[in-house]
Amino acid sequence: MTESPTNDSESPAGKDEARRQVLYWRLLSRLFGADEQPALETASVAVVDDLGLPPALLDPGVSVDNLVQRFPELGAELQDLMADKEHEDGAEVRRAALVSKLLLNVFDTGSGNVTATQLERWKQDAAWFERGMGCEPGGLRHSPGDEDLAAWLASMEGDLVKRMHLREVLADPALARQLTPSMSLIEQLLRDKSNLSGVALANAKALIRKFVEEVAQVLRTQVEKTSVGVIDRSVPPKRVFRNLDVERTIWKNLTNWSPEDERLYVDRLYYKQTARRTTPARMIVVVDQSGSMVDAMVNCTILASIFSGLPKVDVHLIAYDTRALDLTPWVHDPFEVLLRTTLGGGTDGTVAMALARPKIADPRNTVMVWISDFYDRRSLINDFEAIHRSGVKFIPVGSVNSSGHQSVDPWYRQRLKDLGTPVLSGHIRKLVFELKNFLT
Repeated sequence: MTESPTNDSESPAGKDEARRQVLYWRLLSRLFGADEQPALETASVAVVDDLGLPPALLDPGVSVDNLVQRFPELGAELQDLMADKEHEDGAEVRRAALVSKLLLNVFDTGSGNVTATQLERWKQDAAWFERGMGCEPGGLRHSPGDEDLAAWLASMEGDLVKRMHLREVLADPALARQLTPSMSLIEQLLRDKSNLSGVALANAKALIRKFVEEVAQVLRTQVEKTSVGVIDRSVPPKRVFRNLDVERTIWKNLTNWSPEDERLYVDRLYYKQTARRTTPARMIVVVDQSGSMVDAMVNCTILASIFSGLPKVDVHLIAYDTRALDLTPWVHDPFEVLLRTTLGGGTDGTVAMALARPKIADPRNTVMVWISDFYDRRSLINDFEAIHRSGVKFIPVGSVNSSGHQSVDPWYRQRLKDLGTPVLSGHIRKLVFELKNFLT
């Protein structure tokens, strides 16, 4: 008598796979279909109940924060849930249920108007999603390998902000206090600031200043170790104790070691050279203030203010669209700079170049950072070539931001690459690195 073959779907592994598929098919139907699928909903409820998980896990109306408050033990499970690491065997179905919750709450943003409360709830859910990816909240923006995902989240947040009646929210102090600043929100505030007044304008300014301070704190940690100026070896070291080079002194006097006395007799002291060149490095930052460059403009404006606070760095700041504005008097205060910018409009880099070129006094001691998508006059390339040939460190920036990629004119991208000055894009750490290399 022969045994009937075992049905794979009836084995434990087969059942787990079937339950995982139920949960993920439900997730897809929720994300891409407006109508609820009763069979999938019923099956998913049965799976979650069998796992001992709360039914609220399936309710997109329940925030992840609220879920964790009610069931604290889930907080630890959500951390690193989707990170690239080893996970416990036999827990695939439970993991699928938790992953579905994070994905549904973050990527199903619905349609129609959005309130300040809904926007903040989405941000909290997005923060849990980032924890699930193995990052701290906001960490995806600082992870070079996840720039596409960070760009997608930024795009979703931008859409939510656009669907919110921002002027009405800002006019109500109680609602305005519910907002936390982000790049998407700041972009809308900068676009709409000319239409705001009174309480709404005051609340908008408060949000912009808070965001500037938060970003500045992050960027300052990347810059603070920058050592400006190189050692000038033509200046003899000062013979003071704080400059004593102990290791070199010992090494140079080893021949004077006395085995009998067990002592090292020093007949010459060596000192460290600490004098630096006194000529300040000049940094000229030119920013395209068209709407497509908002995050690069915000980040680089703040970065310019940080470098302007360092010794021996002379920072100049120019913003342009079809006109150019010298913002150097306010370069120490990025908040004031942002309030003076106007997003949108056309682009004419030649007017900015007319302001920037006279600022070059010592080309080999000058760095020019040009931030734009380079959809501009073709003749501007002649100015870039002349600047580069003169000895100026020229750094073209297409996108140095915290959330994604920017479109750059392919013609300019290739010409600048051929010039030996490729367009910089990606995380702002890249620009910090380039500037530190020039200034040290």
